[in-house]
Amino acid sequence: MYERYGKDVEFLLVYIREAHSTDGWQVPRNEAENVLIESAKSEVMKHEHATSCARTLGIKFPALVDGMDNRVESEYSGWPDRLYLVNRSGKIAYKSGVGPAGFKPAELEAAIRTELGSTQ
Repeated sequence: MYERYGKDVEFLLVYIREAHSTDGWQVPRNEAENVLIESAKSEVMKHEHATSCARTLGIKFPALVDGMDNRVESEYSGWPDRLYLVNRSGKIAYKSGVGPAGFKPAELEAAIRTELGSTQ
């Protein structure tokens, strides 16, 4: 979708926190794939985690990092992950279910098309 709509829609990744940290809720798959990340203890560490996440996942658009107060995570019910579309007037035009199972790319794309159609 970024490649298709990136000229008309600003895509952002907001890194909130590591969902499966070694000192939290580690999962066997992460252990098997040697994805061993502890919870961030500082802003610098959180930025390092976000950079690693974006690089590992091949994210091609900007990544922002939630503060240590986890305000974005709290305000947007972001844990473990969600997709949002915020329209030009700052209102939420689409909110996915909890991901990744709740991600419905066709729904997000339909919302993008609706928003683009209403502004063109």
